[in-house]
Amino acid sequence: MPAQDKANDTANDKAGRGDAPRCRIYLITPPALDPRGFRDTLARALDAGDVAAVQLRLKDAADDAVRRAAEALAPVAQSRGVAFLMNDRPDLAVATGCDGCHVGQQDTPAREARRILGPERTLGVTCHASRHLALEAGEDGADYVAFGAFFPTTTKEARHRATPAILQWWSELMELPCVAIGGITAANCAPLVRAGADFLAVVSAVWDHPDGPDGGVRALDAAIAAAAALGPLPPLDLDPEETTHDAAEDSSG
Repeated sequence: MPAQDKANDTANDKAGRGDAPRCRIYLITPPALDPRGFRDTLARALDAGDVAAVQLRLKDAADDAVRRAAEALAPVAQSRGVAFLMNDRPDLAVATGCDGCHVGQQDTPAREARRILGPERTLGVTCHASRHLALEAGEDGADYVAFGAFFPTTTKEARHRATPAILQWWSELMELPCVAIGGITAANCAPLVRAGADFLAVVSAVWDHPDGPDGGVRALDAAIAAAAALGPLPPLDLDPEETTHDAAEDSSG
């Protein structure tokens, strides 16, 4: 299924035109990898459970290395109906046949990224813990918004801390899907699932899992199902950070 269709299906479900959507796994690659050796690892992870998307995130790699990684790994995901997204670079996403791109607040502006990607590819935008940035991203053509970090993480420096309340607020009012990111594991994901996250973006929870990446995916799948069975959280109050952030403060990536 094309990446755009995945986002549209979730939005349709949220609007009451289908069954309630299930929270799904959004897998981000390790920060460094050997594309050839990683293909089998990625395949095993994707075959282990319900992964909706893979984001290629090689922040410090040269363009040629990113291209080689995308060319090697995109077919692994796409052949399984999993969307393959590029981090930061909509131009490379188009050039390498990715299904879309995710941009941060210090990357290509969302409106420009949408222009480069065209209408068919998926665009995701980092929104930290800011309702303002999320609304702005939707206006600029995003197909999903990402909130976080929800928990401490060693993957990247997290200047902003989100709470489940922002997921609840967004999912109750907006059709656009939302992604939760930042330190998420099978052990702590339940409040995010119950608050309305459409996707859980994970790195270490899968790649560093003691039972291997496939074990990490299975553990997350089981945790998501268990959390969903508990039903939605009661109404939550937004954290002051999530109500008072302005555009200037939220300009960090």
